[in-house]
Amino acid sequence: MTHQLTYPQLAAFCQDHNYQRFELRTIMFDMDGVLFNSMPNHARAWHRAMAFYGLDLPEDEAYLHEGRTGFGTINIVTQRQLGRAADHTECDKIYQKKSEFFNEYPTAERMPGAYETVKAVKESGVTPIIVTGSGTVSLLERIEQNFPSLFHHEWMVAARDVKYGKPNPEPYLMGMQKAGQLKPYQTMVVENAPLGVEAGVAAGCFVIAVNTGPLPDSVLLDQGANLLFHSMTELSENIVGIIHEANSL
Repeated sequence: MTHQLTYPQLAAFCQDHNYQRFELRTIMFDMDGVLFNSMPNHARAWHRAMAFYGLDLPEDEAYLHEGRTGFGTINIVTQRQLGRAADHTECDKIYQKKSEFFNEYPTAERMPGAYETVKAVKESGVTPIIVTGSGTVSLLERIEQNFPSLFHHEWMVAARDVKYGKPNPEPYLMGMQKAGQLKPYQTMVVENAPLGVEAGVAAGCFVIAVNTGPLPDSVLLDQGANLLFHSMTELSENIVGIIHEANSL
């Protein structure tokens, strides 16, 4: 290559995976903590629900479990505190209480810089899609209100579409499948959570981490994130260059 690389991680990724180059067709976005600033509400709701039933899940720790199923999160806490697995009845009760607390909070605002990022992706000729662990029935309505005409809804992956949640790669593998049986070098992943980064890496994708929460950068980088930014605004200022360089390798 004769030109200086701005993002050498792109070339390193291709070399490590024996890809000649990227052929970007989609970028897959997580939702909570990436498109919407909803994680503080989730973290507070988890902490309150656990405390309601005599359990302890600090708010900061909730960020470590983002993307995990509700049952999986509850089971980790009961194993640690009670020395046993949680049963389905108590899981249902705790998760219902968590949902009640979450619904008490105002609807999360769009993450600053998220609209600009997604718009830039689409204008670059790459299709943005959503891969989320959320199962909210009003999800499509919220997406359309905040990101009008930007997302390909038929390709969206939500909780109902998969058997296994993150860190299992299934959600991102499903995203590639829905988008037309794509290969990892034809897409990228944008994530804010360590379990989501782990899922994207396990799916073979180039993962851009955006650290919008309280966790140290090392938590995301240690899971294999290829690039890291500290806000969606920062990503919005770089995404066009990333796409251009990826497709120019």
